[in-house]
Amino acid sequence: MKHKALKYAFPYTLPICAGFLFLGMSYGFFASSKGFSFIYPLFMSMFIFAGSMEFVTVSLLLASFNPVYSFLLTLMVNARHLFYGISMLNTYKDYSGIKKFYLIYGMCDETFSVNCSITPPPEIDREWFMIWVTLLNQIYWVFGATLGAVLGSVIHFDTTGIEFVMTALFFVMFLDQWDTASRHLPALIGVVCSLACLLIFGKSNFMIPAMALIILSFFLCRNRLDDSDKIVKTLEAENNTDTVSKISKTQDSTDITSNPQKIKDNTKSISKIPKTEYSLKNNVENENLLQSTESPNNKINESEENA
Repeated sequence: MKHKALKYAFPYTLPICAGFLFLGMSYGFFASSKGFSFIYPLFMSMFIFAGSMEFVTVSLLLASFNPVYSFLLTLMVNARHLFYGISMLNTYKDYSGIKKFYLIYGMCDETFSVNCSITPPPEIDREWFMIWVTLLNQIYWVFGATLGAVLGSVIHFDTTGIEFVMTALFFVMFLDQWDTASRHLPALIGVVCSLACLLIFGKSNFMIPAMALIILSFFLCRNRLDDSDKIVKTLEAENNTDTVSKISKTQDSTDITSNPQKIKDNTKSISKIPKTEYSLKNNVENENLLQSTESPNNKINESEENA
């Protein structure tokens, strides 16, 4: 079960592996350029496991100690995980133990995207599928960050603007979700609310108001969102029904075309049986006839010999 889930999950993580190796190395180079040894990116990528926050943590460690500011900044940067957790409540409710804890702990943007959008076949355990996706993604990130920090201590170059890679990553994820999603209302709500708060509060203070406005908008539009979900599910059910009916019709037509041949073959085989019996009967009758014709001759010969 575990090995099947790993084999099924691994291909879905390969694109993430390519991105995480590049992003992790960028983070490692960035941390190394600020004077940190590879130990810091290694453990921060292992225990924090939040790419954007790890970039911010490098600056926080170099600034004056301000726990309140650090807490609010962390909440603001990672507030999106609240939505991830809420959307996965129904998925995680049947799980328990350390596996459930790790799924919650290891959730990141890319892991959420795969676990939320991919439904494995019935023979693959979904819990183990999600665990392997989460673990593989974390391994990619930790390895990339550590490798970048090690290489950063040897290779020196201008790292100005390297932290923009996380913004580029989120933009690409948004485009991918837009292409694969069946409805775009939630994405439009998020974009409009974010732009409105950016214009009102400025780029330094718009994140928390934008999150609050998005939650409020979702609450006010929940009926419309539910209706759109029902429509999508109805359309999917109709498509599945049409597909099943087409398959059944194809099978019926195949049976109709194949059955006459089978009947013909069976008829031939059955027709051979009486012929065989008839030939056997003829052979028996012939033998009896020969015996009957030979018996008088044998009697005459015996009488002559006796005489």
